[in-house]
Amino acid sequence: MEGGGMADIVAAGHKPPATAKGRATRQAILEAAEEVFGELSYDRASIAEITRRAGVAQGTFYVYFPDKKAAFIELVHVLNHNLRRAISEEVAGLESRFEVERVGFRTFFDYVVHHRPLYRIVRESEFVDPETHRWHYHTIAESYIRGLAKAQGEGQIADHVSAETMAWALMGIAELIGARYVQWEGRPPPDDILDEVMTFIACAISAPRSEQ
Repeated sequence: MEGGGMADIVAAGHKPPATAKGRATRQAILEAAEEVFGELSYDRASIAEITRRAGVAQGTFYVYFPDKKAAFIELVHVLNHNLRRAISEEVAGLESRFEVERVGFRTFFDYVVHHRPLYRIVRESEFVDPETHRWHYHTIAESYIRGLAKAQGEGQIADHVSAETMAWALMGIAELIGARYVQWEGRPPPDDILDEVMTFIACAISAPRSEQ
């Protein structure tokens, strides 16, 4: 798992405010929105509740977002960006693809422990804005595919399966293992479970001995 940059948010049309105060206010609104959407769902969430938790006047919301849907879409972009950035920072400088996978998975699990609403928000994005839902997964997959393809070119991992198929399969493992522990138990997967996941992944993507 590897991440991206702020350009993804700007390119999506979500330009941050020019002033520090404006950026802080927008951040407070988005943090409150993450809580409210995660707890109440998109349909039941209200701008009044978001602004109440953010500690700003209801009219202030409209300075930054034209409506609830716009705030929801931007929240998906911000959560996506922050997740990819966290993973990129943690795996930077690692040479072994298997070490990258282990650290990337652990970082993902730690991130979603602190952002548990992410699961519900991403699931709901499929119905609130399908384009954003697809963007979320495709953007994560793009950088993942690049890293896997590089490792294939270096002979670190198998190349009889495309990097694209491999990336989507690994993303599915991370998401469902994370949901099993984070969503149901409120904790990241224990180390022994992560060990088992990495053993499974090694069996799936290791290059044959003759290619190593």
